[in-house]
Amino acid sequence: MELELGGKVVLVTGGSDGIGAAVARCLVREGARVALCARNAERLEATASALREAGGEVLTVVADVTQATQVDAFVDAAVARWGRVDGLVNNAGASAARPFAEVDDAAWEADLQLKLFAAVRTSRRVLPLLRAAGGGSIVNVLALAAKAPGARSAPSSVSRAAGMALTKALSKELGPEGIRVNAVLPGLIESGQWERRATSAGQPVGALYTQMAKGADIPLGRVGRAEEFADVVAFLLSPRSGYVSGVALNVDGGQSPAV
Repeated sequence: MELELGGKVVLVTGGSDGIGAAVARCLVREGARVALCARNAERLEATASALREAGGEVLTVVADVTQATQVDAFVDAAVARWGRVDGLVNNAGASAARPFAEVDDAAWEADLQLKLFAAVRTSRRVLPLLRAAGGGSIVNVLALAAKAPGARSAPSSVSRAAGMALTKALSKELGPEGIRVNAVLPGLIESGQWERRATSAGQPVGALYTQMAKGADIPLGRVGRAEEFADVVAFLLSPRSGYVSGVALNVDGGQSPAV
């Protein structure tokens, strides 16, 4: 399927590795121009170099999306380079889950800043640009716990549930302007963080993935590939999903108990 993303400008936060980098690879293959931000400069540049070698037009900005001024700098750099923005992927985030009594105010605030407020401020910053482009697409990367939180899942499950509410509210408000807003909820997906965990434990990453899939009781029997997740995100960014908005889509091999 031709996704009609050629020449579109898409911003991806948390794009240095894992599913963020996979999304960038998919977008580059489809001909989009991609701006990436992340906090780790070394991993960010390694990802960008690989994308450029593949023929991609890529911009990188080292940025912490919990800081409004750094979000502004990221968006400004993309506009200075390409003059427009057509899509945004709010992907920055990291898992944080522990017993409720162990989550103090500082942990709550840090998690909400990274997962909710970062998406709020980045979406707000690109909104005038999406309007100027005549419409566009925002994709919020959340987690299965947004729909089906388990025990000892705070603070992430609460922050992600707020992200799902933000997705629906914005889809209602911005839809009349041709701006679609959707969420994607990944299950267990191959990523750099799991590779680093396997390395630190002296374990083959394939063995770790097999163990994780078995422990999570995934109906499809395996951990998802990052490219499979990225394909879904790219579709939601594309004009080919032009009548899809306000949806929170599981990409989890059937793991979630919630539709």
